[in-house]
Amino acid sequence: MSPFKGQTGLKRILNASGYSLDGLRAAFTGEAAFRQLVLLNAILIPLSFFLNVSRVEQALLIAVCLLALIVELLNSAVEAAIDRISLELHPLSKNAKDMGSAAQFVALSMIALVWAVILL
Repeated sequence: MSPFKGQTGLKRILNASGYSLDGLRAAFTGEAAFRQLVLLNAILIPLSFFLNVSRVEQALLIAVCLLALIVELLNSAVEAAIDRISLELHPLSKNAKDMGSAAQFVALSMIALVWAVILL
């Protein structure tokens, strides 16, 4: 059992919120890809409010944008963990990083596909 797991209730929620904000801050300051996705979201999400689409379609347009941010956060976390273990080139490390990159490629493809299907 982790010594960091002892908090409950409001204290746990406050701690978790702080850790989450720290993670967002670290991603924004240390990951160019995350900043680029934030910019893409800052353009596409407001744009979705001006399109003549249903609420469900608008929710999908927004959801795929946010999903790409989530995938990038997870990809960055995997990369950081791999780099923490070793900066040595290793086939398993390469596979882990490549799979994270592939997940992000799929997420970005989903943005393009969903926006195209809804708008065209």
